[in-house]
Amino acid sequence: MSDPGILAVTKAGTDPVRAQLDGPSGTRPRRLISRRNIFLYGTLILVSLYYLLPLYVMIVTSLKGMPEIRMGNIFAPPVEITFEPWVKAWSEACTGLNCDGLSRGFWNSVRITVPSVILSIAIASVNGYALANWRFKGADIFFTILIFGAFIPYQVMLYPIVILLREMGLYGTLWGLVLVHSVFGMPILTLLFRNYFTSLPEELFKAARVDGAGFWGIYFQIMLPMSLPIFVVAMILQVTGIWNDFLFGVVYTKPEYYPMTVQLNNIVNSVQGVKEYNVNMAATILTGLVPLVIYFVSGRLFVRGIAAGAVKG
Repeated sequence: MSDPGILAVTKAGTDPVRAQLDGPSGTRPRRLISRRNIFLYGTLILVSLYYLLPLYVMIVTSLKGMPEIRMGNIFAPPVEITFEPWVKAWSEACTGLNCDGLSRGFWNSVRITVPSVILSIAIASVNGYALANWRFKGADIFFTILIFGAFIPYQVMLYPIVILLREMGLYGTLWGLVLVHSVFGMPILTLLFRNYFTSLPEELFKAARVDGAGFWGIYFQIMLPMSLPIFVVAMILQVTGIWNDFLFGVVYTKPEYYPMTVQLNNIVNSVQGVKEYNVNMAATILTGLVPLVIYFVSGRLFVRGIAAGAVKG
């Protein structure tokens, strides 16, 4: 069908006045208030409130003193703001015989997360690059085994890994937990990198091969500079998964090496003394700050990495 605007201009020739008299042309503007917009934005607002309300309660509770909390209104803002619960949660809260708060667990989590993220991403990126660009005999079988490993429940593997770490002399150490996180992060990261490298133009790889570049030359000089978004995706997934892990931390380490999540559990579930809800809320927020900050800082690159091929293939 012909566009009414084009017909109007054709009839009017070059006379703009006559074109206006023949009728409006172009797309009809959408109404700001419509049934669709009310439903869409109403749903988004409700979902946002659902997620933000618990965070609001945590923040206002962590800034109150215990006498004000005992008044019972959890939604009321603090009458007198105090940061004492935050200080106590960080450096004074007791878990058994230890009264050093979350600080020891925080540094243990850092010592676990940093090498685990670096090791798993480095190995998985090379695996994905090899599976995407250097087709070797048995590559499909190897890739199938990796993908199958990503869907094995962690609970099934707990006891066999305890035996393996004990035989290797790593059970109860930070490096044993680093090894566990690196291995369990390998399947899904390999899938991400393999799909991303597959989405890159194959002509770049072929041109580099013609120029005489080898396996590592192409990886470091061509693939890595083009892969910042997928590395950010992998980093966010690994940091979030490792930092928030509780199961592996409590099974494969001993009390002096407990990560922050295990320390938080011990503080919240402590049965000694008075239940200090403000300290518990402050400790919970402190534990979740690291993944939250990483999401805020690199969220745009995360979306780019996903859109550029992380879920393709």
